[in-house]
Amino acid sequence: MTDWHSYRPPSRPIRVEGGLTLRSKRGDVARTWWSRRFLEVLESFGMAGRLARGRSYARTGQVMSLSLSTSLVVALVTGTRPEPYRARIGVRKFDDDDWRRIEHALADRAIFAAKLLAGEMPPEIEDVFADLGLTLFPSTMRELHMDCTCPDWEVPCKHLAATCYLLAESFDTDPFEILAWRGRSREDLLDRLRDLRAPIPPEEPETPRQQPAESFETFWTRPPVAAVVPDVAEPTTRRPDALLDQLDPLVVDGVSVTDALRPLYRRTPG
Repeated sequence: MTDWHSYRPPSRPIRVEGGLTLRSKRGDVARTWWSRRFLEVLESFGMAGRLARGRSYARTGQVMSLSLSTSLVVALVTGTRPEPYRARIGVRKFDDDDWRRIEHALADRAIFAAKLLAGEMPPEIEDVFADLGLTLFPSTMRELHMDCTCPDWEVPCKHLAATCYLLAESFDTDPFEILAWRGRSREDLLDRLRDLRAPIPPEEPETPRQQPAESFETFWTRPPVAAVVPDVAEPTTRRPDALLDQLDPLVVDGVSVTDALRPLYRRTPG
């Protein structure tokens, strides 16, 4: 029987077929400024030495899977045992109020959305977060949490370090993943920026009340006379001598000429 006190796991990790590997086979891992910034932040927490231990794991394909969701990255990493270890890296996500402020600040400058869509992260974006009292990358260990199911008590272990390198390289490919890690997916962020930058439609003036349109059939129809010139009521009686009433009385030698002419006018046909 083997004494468990004398048991030592094999020093070499079990080789994995089809694991995730770094594109970089030697030298620096990160290619973009934002990925380098992420690794620099981790190194500033005193992790530089232990991070280097996981670089070979990341280059030989020991990481079997890597998934990123809001505030959490989970990786399965094969070490010296047949069962893979689960490595997790958590970061504090921004709440909805923080994201509202971030989105308005980003929407004020179209260059940010344009650069992100082109696969670039403008360096000035860190200033945007700083002006809001926030940081794009974790600034203290309180914003970052790491754990692994391996027996190594030091943080980061080789499995976590390998996960960090592969995470940095995924940031190289898609900077939106940094923002998704902080709580806003690519689709949600772009939709919000598009809405905020959409022009406000002008208020429409009140439309004057339109008269009913004439039909083609009635347009050329002659309207009835009554619709153009109203009928005027004619007097019921006609007086031919009415003209004499409009003249001044005419008297000659004491005889009214008007009265003398009135019978004559009345006999005249109208």
